[in-house]
Amino acid sequence: MNEQPTAPPVLGMRERIRAILIGSSGNLVEWYDFYVYAAFSLYFAKAFFPAGDQTAQLLNTAAIFAVGFLMRPIGAWLFGRMADRHGRRVALTTSVLLMCFGSALLAVTPVYATIGIAAPIILLVARMIQGLSLGGEYGTSATYLSEMATAERRGFYSSFQYVTLIGGQLAAMLVLVVLQKFVLTPAELDAWGWRIPFAIGAALAVVAYVMRRDLAETEAFHRSKRREGSLKALFAHPREVAIVVGLTLGGTLAFYTYTTYMQKFLVNTSGFSKDTATLISASALFVYMLMQPVVGAISDKIGRRPVLITFGVLGVLFTVPLLTAIQSTQDPLTAFFLILAGLAIVSCYTAINAVVKAELFPTSVRALGVGLPYALTVALFGGTAEYIALWLKQAGRETDFFWYVTICIGLSLVVYATMRDTRNDSAINKSEGP
Repeated sequence: MNEQPTAPPVLGMRERIRAILIGSSGNLVEWYDFYVYAAFSLYFAKAFFPAGDQTAQLLNTAAIFAVGFLMRPIGAWLFGRMADRHGRRVALTTSVLLMCFGSALLAVTPVYATIGIAAPIILLVARMIQGLSLGGEYGTSATYLSEMATAERRGFYSSFQYVTLIGGQLAAMLVLVVLQKFVLTPAELDAWGWRIPFAIGAALAVVAYVMRRDLAETEAFHRSKRREGSLKALFAHPREVAIVVGLTLGGTLAFYTYTTYMQKFLVNTSGFSKDTATLISASALFVYMLMQPVVGAISDKIGRRPVLITFGVLGVLFTVPLLTAIQSTQDPLTAFFLILAGLAIVSCYTAINAVVKAELFPTSVRALGVGLPYALTVALFGGTAEYIALWLKQAGRETDFFWYVTICIGLSLVVYATMRDTRNDSAINKSEGP
């Protein structure tokens, strides 16, 4: 039997902004914990996979990184169901606790030299736990921020999901920079220093849990006459599910190419030192983070669809030239501006993709609808981006990856050109029947 809706709380703008900030801060912690693995894999790869050259070791760590993504659809289903049936706050607090456990496990896992094959197995389990948590975080936080925002500023406020997502990745890289430049020697980072950021992440997750416990529930959830959150209910909206898959395909691949993989690309292909590559990537990410609210606000004025089409067109035209130029440059400043150009294009996807997905689905399946098809697509294309890029490099066909990204963006462009503009036709503004 469906639960009866309760009276929605009366929230002023101050309460809404507070809820958005707290919800976003927890999102930052979750993504920091997840990205620390990628940021520090250059240092701990040989501790868990001692045999082989640098590319082979990175392939092994990239494979486990991809496995974390494969757990995200399961997390999206579990936590999306929880959020749609029991509330957004319950799902948000539970997911951050799970992330805490995964990070703590990574911080204390013995290396291969100590416990042999058990070391990469524990590493795998920890990444699976983190993937489960993050799968639940995306859909629930996107839904929460979109429902908390007022209709006329929904693009702007929901863009803070990617501000904090990028902020989490940037925080992971800044911790790496601080440890590299001011705290530890390269030998210490290789030996044990890579454990520090995982311990920091576990502690921050506890703080995020405490903050999220007192979050206000959204008015949309309180008003909903249905509490479904089931796969059957979700697939009653097949067109919307298909749109989320197509919407995400090119964007997630481009995002992970210019963010997670780029640091390794600069070291392994362009020939920059680890320190220089980290500084270039961190600087570009910081500017990229600041772009998100600007693009979100633009979508509130002109609509979501024109912004997505801009990403699709520019992505198809410039992905190969940009990645080819980054591949051959030896100048850090040139690399920075080339990466920033790519990220500026990707902003037209990342700033608004969460709100577009939330605006597609009714309240009773919104968290599940946002999270599950997105997580499946990210697992197949975003999570494997680094592995495919490294595999093609090892096979001597690195430029094929550039065309692979371009083709996927082109497929998404077809979806952008044919979908409805959700700013003008948003399911968040509609009430559901009994």
